[in-house]
Amino acid sequence: MAIVTLTLNPALDLETSLAEMRPREKLRCTPPRSDPGGGGINVARAIHALGSTARAAVALGGPTGATIATALQEAGIDVLPLAAPGPTRQNLSVIEASTGEQFRFIFPGPTWIPADLAAVEPPLSKAVVAGDILVLSGSLPPGLAAEALVDLAMSHVARGVRVVVDTSGAALVAMVAAARGMNLLRMDGPEAEELCGRPLPRAADSADAAQAMVNDGVAEAVIIARGKDGSVLATANGRWFAPAADVPVVSVTGAGDSFVAAATLAMSRGAAWPEVLSCGCSAASAAVTTPATALCDPEVYLALLPGTRARRI
Repeated sequence: MAIVTLTLNPALDLETSLAEMRPREKLRCTPPRSDPGGGGINVARAIHALGSTARAAVALGGPTGATIATALQEAGIDVLPLAAPGPTRQNLSVIEASTGEQFRFIFPGPTWIPADLAAVEPPLSKAVVAGDILVLSGSLPPGLAAEALVDLAMSHVARGVRVVVDTSGAALVAMVAAARGMNLLRMDGPEAEELCGRPLPRAADSADAAQAMVNDGVAEAVIIARGKDGSVLATANGRWFAPAADVPVVSVTGAGDSFVAAATLAMSRGAAWPEVLSCGCSAASAAVTTPATALCDPEVYLALLPGTRARRI
């Protein structure tokens, strides 16, 4: 069973630091660290870090796109380049040394039209076949309607592909509203609260929300992340909570993508849903202990796994 991740709006993530953020001054920064970024890319990188393989299908354009492809290939990740309608973007993260605060500047990617998405579907459909897992993670490119992600996901569900979705904003709203039976949907707590139109202060409240989405036919399993508390997962057969590990937080960047990577990897190995949840929480906990855009460390992940065991709620 192959795992293929899709990133339509990738970025080259740059991270630097400086003494203090001050307006109207030239701010001297440390040499930047650069990493290929975007939800699907990060999921593939984290799966690779955990000792397995995933193919990263990535829409790339221009010199920055070429830099991302080279970096991924040099890291040992199988890349399926897809045509983007313009140059790939860059993002910037700045850490203020005096406070430890992180400032993240996210730039838009090239604008897409429906024909651009139609052009990437044939090579993607060739790369992922029935029984494989397709991970749709990250933001939609500017110009695409939120329903485009729904149509893309459902076209693969119809072909017998297992589809995992971790998105946000209008695309997430559209996926939930469509209620058309993907395999796994993950979202953060604030996103779930916005969808439900009410606070979800307890793990049981999040589990209720996840269960309602499952009952509505949104997905076979729904995960709602609760930050430092942990995450819940609901299916038609039960609800579980897995705690996050009590670890020092260095950077939250990549925690969600590490969660999806470990959860997807567990799915590909036939794990039961409670184990899928536990693996995701352990990987997210491991990721927050790493600096910058680094993802989950495999040794830390294994060490934390016993403490993130899922239980029924």
